[in-house]
Amino acid sequence: MTDDKPTSHPKRVRKETVKMAKQKPEDRRTNFDEVALGYTEDQAISEAERCLQCPIPQCVKGCPVEIEIPEFIRLIGERKYNEAIKELKRKNSLPAICGRVCPQEEQCQKQCIMGKTGEAISIGRLERFLADWELKKPVEVPRKAPFTNKRVAVIGAGPAGLTAAAELAKLGHRVTILESLHKPGGVLVYGIPEFRLPKRIVASEVNYVKRLGVTIEKNILVGKTHTIPELLNGGFNAVFIGTGAGLPRFMRIPGENLGGIYSANEFLIRVNLMKSYKFPNFDTPIRIGKKVAVIGAGNVAMDSARSALRLGADEVSIVYRRSREEMPARVEEVENAEEEGIIMRLLTNPIRFIGDENGSVRKMECMRMQLGDPDESGRRRPIPIDGSEFIIDVDTVIIAIGRTPNPIIQKTTEGLETTKRNTVVIDESTGETSIKGVYAGGDIVTGEATVISAMGAGKRAAKAIHEYLMGKAGT
Repeated sequence: MTDDKPTSHPKRVRKETVKMAKQKPEDRRTNFDEVALGYTEDQAISEAERCLQCPIPQCVKGCPVEIEIPEFIRLIGERKYNEAIKELKRKNSLPAICGRVCPQEEQCQKQCIMGKTGEAISIGRLERFLADWELKKPVEVPRKAPFTNKRVAVIGAGPAGLTAAAELAKLGHRVTILESLHKPGGVLVYGIPEFRLPKRIVASEVNYVKRLGVTIEKNILVGKTHTIPELLNGGFNAVFIGTGAGLPRFMRIPGENLGGIYSANEFLIRVNLMKSYKFPNFDTPIRIGKKVAVIGAGNVAMDSARSALRLGADEVSIVYRRSREEMPARVEEVENAEEEGIIMRLLTNPIRFIGDENGSVRKMECMRMQLGDPDESGRRRPIPIDGSEFIIDVDTVIIAIGRTPNPIIQKTTEGLETTKRNTVVIDESTGETSIKGVYAGGDIVTGEATVISAMGAGKRAAKAIHEYLMGKAGT
């Protein structure tokens, strides 16, 4: 006899991701509203249904904060949003931020099995959908461990500090964040523009951390207001340093001190934290000329260029000494910039700035470049082409070639081992520094990197701090 049972066929999975709506380029270049509009409920479910629910999910391996990605996606597909956000926030206390600025394409989505035969699951967009869904309802705070009566000082309210503080609070410790600025958030509030990360989103995520029991004290510059030894002698059992990399780098070429030349750090702080884009409602104007050149090609450069365009510049150029392939910015941000009309001047390197009689920049002399063998970063080394000098007319220049840590803590903490770049030396697995009870993570350790890598470092350090504190029972 033959078995007449019909043969079952696996469901055909759509290879293409669900696209996310954005403001039209001609509209968004005139406002600071968020560009990406997020998934609708139907779009999120449709994208979630593409997930293969792999028995050995590779995407989790690419997540610095170890989110159980297939699980929260499965729950979205089943319309169990409350369970999904709880699952997501078990491992990530800042999902609305990560869903917007985390480079998922180079991390979790890069490992996605669907991406081998089609487009990877849009994990970041699904994360954002859940976080935005939660923002429309009262946010639930998870049950915390019993109080341990241990106190931890977290220096810096950026992504590393907020993550470390949230994890430690959930483990039952009394956590105080000491923030030098008048608003918590670090680079999330001073560095990333409103059109990419609305500040109401940052404020909501910070409020969640506070509801976990974390205290945030602002306008406190550790190294001046207090030193780390004073914190340890003043009742704190451990310290986490998460002060980031807020010191701008410059090119050190002739004319760099002319008027109209900004570091990206100063420019973005004035635009974002001081809200110059809302002038005159906020009395913090910033001068933008008609022809703007932004030196560099990372996310900070793209943020600066797109902000300058929105502030009224007629022409904005990205000036980069390598080719498009070597650009460190996210592909999505480069595409957004080009859609808005940003000009890409590639294989071009400034060699001097030329000013007028009033000391303001008016021209920029550049050289053409060609690419040689890869350097220590893995990217091909830019080599000047002799005799290729040329002049570009500019009246505003924004230098976005990286940031380094401010050395104030390093200089006021005896025994803290650092590198020649002023980064703090740690045990990579724990975040422990050369001083017992003092830990560090994020850009203060790595130099300028991503938000999610800083969060991962904060999470690792929090685990190590907890183990250290619980090993001090009876002290």
